[in-house]
Amino acid sequence: MQKVTYLNKAVFPVAGLGTRFLPATKAQPKEMLPVVDKPLIQYAVEEAYAAGIRHMIFVTGRNKRAIEDHFDTAYELENELEVAQKHDLLALVRSIQRPDMDFSYVRQPRSLGLGHAVLCAEHLVGQEPFAVLLADDLMAGLADGQPVLAQMAAQFEKLQQSILAVQEVPLAHTRRYGIVAGEPAGDQLIKVTAMVEKPAPEAAPSRMGVAGRYILTPAVFRHIRSQASGVGGEIQLTDGIASLLDEESVYAFQYEGKRYDCGSKEGFLEATVELALQHPEVGAHFRNYLKNLQLN
Repeated sequence: MQKVTYLNKAVFPVAGLGTRFLPATKAQPKEMLPVVDKPLIQYAVEEAYAAGIRHMIFVTGRNKRAIEDHFDTAYELENELEVAQKHDLLALVRSIQRPDMDFSYVRQPRSLGLGHAVLCAEHLVGQEPFAVLLADDLMAGLADGQPVLAQMAAQFEKLQQSILAVQEVPLAHTRRYGIVAGEPAGDQLIKVTAMVEKPAPEAAPSRMGVAGRYILTPAVFRHIRSQASGVGGEIQLTDGIASLLDEESVYAFQYEGKRYDCGSKEGFLEATVELALQHPEVGAHFRNYLKNLQLN
C-alpha cells in the first residue's frame, strides 16, 4: 500500500526585479505591492497556510529585505499599539507570523529562471513534496469554497503525484504560459502527456495554461538540474516537469476560483477593484463610489 505523504513546505520564488511596475518597484519588492491592505506575498502565504503548509521558503534576491521584515516580529510597532490599547491592530500585526509557521530564506544569486529559483531551495525542501506559489498570481477561491492550493492539496493527498494548476487561456495568449496536453483523468483532472513553455499559438498542444501554483515531488529537482537553458536563456521549471513525465505521472488540475495576473498592471488593478468590493471595511463605500463614478 502506498504511503501517504502530506504537504508541509512551500517555495515562494521572489527574486524577480518587477520591471513591469517601475518606478514603484525601484526600491521595494513587487511582492510587497498592496492589494487593498495586504501585500501580494501575504495573500500567497495565507493560501499556503490554509492548505496545511507550515514551512514557508522564500527564494529572494537583492533589495528583498522588506519581505523578510514583513514576516518578522516588529517589536517597536507592537509596543506602540499595545501602549495605545489598539488591540485589534495588534492582533492583526501578530497574525502575519503565526506561532506554528517556520520561515526560511535563500538567495538566488543570478536571474537564471524559475527552474533555477526552485532549485535554490532544494537543500531546504529535502526529500519531501512541496508547493510552489508565484505571488504575481493572486488566486481567489470561490466565496463558499476552498482556496486554490487547498483544493490541490486534497488532490495530492489522494494521488501522491505532482499537480499543476491550469486554466483555459485564449489561443493568442499561449506565448505567456506553460501549456499542457493530456487525457481526462477524473473530475477536474488531466493526466499530462506533454508540456511546452510559452509556445507560439500555432505550436501550442492545447489551450490549458499553467497558473502560478504547483505541487511537486522531490524527483523534479534532479530533472531541473539536468536541463539546458530554455526559452529566454533561462532554466525553465516547465522543462524540468516535462522531463519528469518520463519517470512519474503528472496531473493538471482545473481549479475552482479566479486568477489575477498581478504581474501586469491590468491584472493588478482588476484584483484591487474586485477585492476592495469584497472587503468588509471598505467594500460598501467603494461599491457606492463606483456606482456614482462618471465614466466618459
